[in-house]
Order: sequence, then C-alpha cells, then structure tokens
Amino acid sequence: MNIIGLLDSPDEGEYILDDINLNELHDSELAKIRNKKIGFIFQSFNLLPKINALENVQVPLMYYGMGSKKSRELGYEYLEKVGLKGREKHRPSELSGGQQQRVAIARSLICSPEIVLADEPTGALDQKTGIEVIDMLKELNKQGQTIVLITHDMNIAEHAQRIVKMMDGKLYNV
Repeated sequence: MNIIGLLDSPDEGEYILDDINLNELHDSELAKIRNKKIGFIFQSFNLLPKINALENVQVPLMYYGMGSKKSRELGYEYLEKVGLKGREKHRPSELSGGQQQRVAIARSLICSPEIVLADEPTGALDQKTGIEVIDMLKELNKQGQTIVLITHDMNIAEHAQRIVKMMDGKLYNV
C-alpha cells in the first residue's frame, strides 16, 4: 500500500501512473500527485488528535488551497455521508474507534481521488456500519474511482470485483 500510495519507493522495477514514470520524480512532485490522485484510509486512522472531526476531514483541502467556507461546507457534507452528523466538533479521543474510522474515510474521500487505498477500512466498525462502508466504496467504484482494499477478512474481500492474494511477496489471483 505504501508503494502504491507513493509513501515508499520500490526497490526495483518501475511505477508508472498515467504514463508518468514515478521513479524519476522528486518527493515534492510525488506529494502533489499523491494529494491530487490518492486517498488513504489507514487502519490506524492517522487523525490529528488536537483538532476536531470536521477539521480532520478538511486537512486535505488545505493543500488544494480551498477557501475555508467551501472547505467547511464539504467537511460537513462528508461527515454526514459517513453518519457523523452532530459529531463534527468532537476530537478523536472523544469518538469511538468506529467513529474515528468514519472520520478517516470522510477525509480520504473529500478530494474525490481517482484511487482510494483502504487498509482494513471496516476493522474497527460494527457489522452494520462496515456493510455501509463497503457499499459506499462499491458505489464510488461504479462512479469510476479505483478502490484498492487491503483486508484479511474474506467476507469483506468477496465484495470486490477482483481479489488478489499476497503471500511471501508474490501476488496470486484468487
């Protein structure tokens, strides 16, 4: 996930995205591509503890240079999409694990990235909310977004159009 998400560089081979050889780019250029094209749903949420849910969701919009009014409106909209209306002013420590995960999901989707990398996105969620998240990801995929979902749960994986298993550093179609 870190290589696909441009957080790490491959030891060998080439990484080409949209006809651009990413191995040849500097960190600042990779950061621009990452911010524009890739959304991350981290297993550990990676929320900023000193700011509230709304502000956490708005973080990617700062890098776009979006004005605060539009950013706030979008933040409220995406928190509502993940079922957190009314929890906008709560800091991560005031939210359950499932609610923190939903903040992370809203943050990853707010810039409408072409690629969403989801590392165990339902791991901290109850079954009902997990199904809602999977349905949301499936809908985003229907709208053209590429979803790369990493999971150990075959019940979750079975929702995917394609399943690839990684074992001992090699990929296998399932």
